[in-house]
Amino acid sequence: MPVSHAEEGYVTADGRQIGGTLMELKNITLRFGGVVAIKDISFDIRDGEIRAIIGPNGAGKSSMLNVISGFYVPTEGDVYFKKVKRGPMKPYEVARLGIARTFQNIALFDGMSVLDNIMTGRLTMMKSGLLSQALWYGAAAREEYAHREKVERIIDFLEIQNIRKTPVGRLPYGLKKRVELARALAAEPKLLLLDEPMAGMNVEEKEDMSRFILDLNDEFSTTICLIEHDMGVVMDLSDRVVVMDYGRKIGDGTPDEVRNNQDVIDAYLGVAHD
Repeated sequence: MPVSHAEEGYVTADGRQIGGTLMELKNITLRFGGVVAIKDISFDIRDGEIRAIIGPNGAGKSSMLNVISGFYVPTEGDVYFKKVKRGPMKPYEVARLGIARTFQNIALFDGMSVLDNIMTGRLTMMKSGLLSQALWYGAAAREEYAHREKVERIIDFLEIQNIRKTPVGRLPYGLKKRVELARALAAEPKLLLLDEPMAGMNVEEKEDMSRFILDLNDEFSTTICLIEHDMGVVMDLSDRVVVMDYGRKIGDGTPDEVRNNQDVIDAYLGVAHD
């Protein structure tokens, strides 16, 4: 948890140095017709931190993650990444920018092996043409070997060596979530977005996923922004937390600051506001 803040970053209680602003969202409003999903929200994500977005169901969390990932373009407000204002982008442009994500509903290719699913995370980095890849000769073969080496390191890191050749459709839910994380990591993201990474997991699986998230942040300096309903996980993992309720921001700060915020307490207890 942070103990000091500054524009250029802050230092956590355990001595980790968090850098300056990686992404800034300014006055974000998102409308779908007459429905306001997000209303005038501003916050930032610092380089090297674990930033959580929480809130009751229907608060607008997934919509905000879709804005961050570039899937939604805000109706009002601006998104800055590395101090550059970001306009509408195609998915491959977002990936090349250094942003990757996992999904609340697992989006993998069930008929493909674990290894091949993870390899799809490298597609935007491959330079060989379709024909040379099909022939798998010369530069194309060397390039694939290099990408496979990167993927094998991720497989080792996430401890899924024994299922690397298994079709994803045969895997239990918890391992599928780990494979999806591996595919996102294969893109070598600067900012990793996790949409409910612990959803549907048992206690042991949650402990494993929490460990991997902390190790990713610590060993690879990956900046992480996550949505999660398990408050124990959020408070243990996060450096800072944004709290949303009915599309509004009602809290923003360290886990301790958030858990003692009366508006946050009311929202989670279902207390009506005047």
